[in-house]
Amino acid sequence: MQVLVRDNNVDQALRVLKKKLQREGLFREMKARRAYEKPSEKRCREKGEAVRRARKAARKLAQREGLIPGPKKKPEVAPRSRG
Repeated sequence: MQVLVRDNNVDQALRVLKKKLQREGLFREMKARRAYEKPSEKRCREKGEAVRRARKAARKLAQREGLIPGPKKKPEVAPRSRG
């Protein structure tokens, strides 16, 4: 993986690198490989993740079709005037 450093701005390059690693799923894989996971536990975990994904997709679809209300929107707060 490669990240360009522009104008000696290392902080920005680190943020970009971290975002790329996050998208690739490298952090999740490192966390999973810290300790051995039995195959049965892995299957159980993956099955649970699949169930959560399916529920989330069904909820999104129901919201799009209007069967359930969407997420609540935060009310906009007017900026305060200083004076």
